Amino acid sequence: MDKIISHLQNSKSILVVSHANPDGDAIGSLIAMGLALKAISKKTTLYNESPIPAVYRFLPAVNSVVREVGNQTFDTAVILDCGALDRIGEAVSMVRRIPVIINIDHHVTNAGFGDLQLIDTSACATAEIVYRLIKQLSVSIDENIAASIYTGILTDTGSFRFSNTNKAAFAICEEMVTLGVDPYKIAQRVYGTYSLGRIKLLNLALDSIEISYNGRLSIMTLSQDMLNKTRTQPEDVDGLINYARRIEDVKVAALIQEHQNGDGTSETCGNYHVSLRSDGTIDVAEIASSFGGGGHSSAAGFNIESTLPDLKLKIFNLAERL
Repeated sequence: MDKIISHLQNSKSILVVSHANPDGDAIGSLIAMGLALKAISKKTTLYNESPIPAVYRFLPAVNSVVREVGNQTFDTAVILDCGALDRIGEAVSMVRRIPVIINIDHHVTNAGFGDLQLIDTSACATAEIVYRLIKQLSVSIDENIAASIYTGILTDTGSFRFSNTNKAAFAICEEMVTLGVDPYKIAQRVYGTYSLGRIKLLNLALDSIEISYNGRLSIMTLSQDMLNKTRTQPEDVDGLINYARRIEDVKVAALIQEHQNGDGTSETCGNYHVSLRSDGTIDVAEIASSFGGGGHSSAAGFNIESTLPDLKLKIFNLAERL
């Protein structure tokens, strides 16, 4: 960490990036890190290629996150919550040209990319690591940074329900509350309300669930046509897989999501993202890695080009070893 602190203190222009299709940890870490660097007078640009999900738009400084960086030049890139550099999306080629890349993450499948790494797989969230970095930078954590860190930890631990919940999750969040965070207000923003479209999407998603012959694996499928019919966005998919995971006797749930360039026909080869969730007894990061993806032991994912029937067959074949 000392080398990273020293480098950040000596950097002049820093690009801070988190993974495309961001979750609460990716957004919370991005904003907290960005605000901290600006607090020590660094020229800082926050980047994410995807629209910020509506449930996180309450976070302070969220409007400063850009989706294009133009012709700006940077001496340092800080990559947050990415197991692999290409998780940032189309900007990867530009980022690779930045002189120093700092990799900060907590995924067990992190590829170890970058010139400097701070990877702690025991951390409950990347926001926990960012919290420690901010402390080492001697930045005073204000209410805005606190809200971002709290949101990152809250969401990545599933409101302190997931197996990655550790002592630090409670200790840091307690400190953030002391600094002004209102747990009720953040919970209401993140979990309190759903659009009518999301409810309609949930109905279609539940109807798509299929169960393996032994009852240990479930598959939920979401097509672009479903999103179009319900007038929802990819961000509205967040959390739907948990309904498939919580089915009695199911050990692993898979959510197959068609990418935007799909044509909606099952016979045609298309691009899909597969999210995997475990009940804690199966390491889905290992499964995801076998398909070129990664993640955590209880939550992982991968991208794949396939026909939908072939993809479902590959996933259902996993049930034999569950």
